[in-house]
Amino acid sequence: MSDTQAHIQIKNLTMAYGSLLIQQGLTFDVNRGEVFIIMGGSGCGKSTLLKHMIGLSPPAAGEILYAGESFQAMDPEGQFRLRRNWGITYQSGGLFSAMTLAENTALPLQQYTKLGGAEIADIIAYKLALVGLGGYQDYYPSEISGGMQKRASLARAIALDPDILFFDEPSAGLDPISSQLLDELIVEMKESLGATVVIVTHELASIFAIATNSVFLDAETKTMIDYGDPTQLVHSSEHEKVRRFLARGKTPIEVAQ
Repeated sequence: MSDTQAHIQIKNLTMAYGSLLIQQGLTFDVNRGEVFIIMGGSGCGKSTLLKHMIGLSPPAAGEILYAGESFQAMDPEGQFRLRRNWGITYQSGGLFSAMTLAENTALPLQQYTKLGGAEIADIIAYKLALVGLGGYQDYYPSEISGGMQKRASLARAIALDPDILFFDEPSAGLDPISSQLLDELIVEMKESLGATVVIVTHELASIFAIATNSVFLDAETKTMIDYGDPTQLVHSSEHEKVRRFLARGKTPIEVAQ
């Protein structure tokens, strides 16, 4: 595999629910090691695209390739092996309320490995410590703050040292300080794992703080209308809608600050 090959390739993807078209003609690359943002207004299909990328929904047309291999063309065993190298967090966090943080974090290790209980316990302690939750193994999600729940979800997502991390609105519901800390943590995890990161978000602070590339989905035209580094798109996009979305009423100088 070439190091220059895109980690993820979206080729002429169409997303639809029956006769209801969500998006069409999506074609873009996510390069290895990027923090790639899927952005756009409400109802444009951002989370739906993420579901297609992780195999929860099949595309109406087009294909999704990982390191040059079509996910749709793989047999179930091949898809399972590929997913083994992914970490996923959901907008709500996705923690099981009846399980402790240790039990939540242990799930992928129990499902995908043959490690013993002592080895899993060591890994859990290490992963929770990495996200700033050392000593919280026996806490339940209801006993910790929303920001801590997001970090616990990240600990579970990195339990298997994935090479791709997917996030759906990771900072939703968080205050600005907690959101900033989570952004910094995501970048730290990306660098320590050498992972590629794909994030659905509309949070400008996160977009400008951590994104290296992005795609803009438009609900009106039902296709992507721009693609590139958002810090450049805010100034140079040919589409006023993209510039307006990224600036949110600020001047280019204010956005840069």
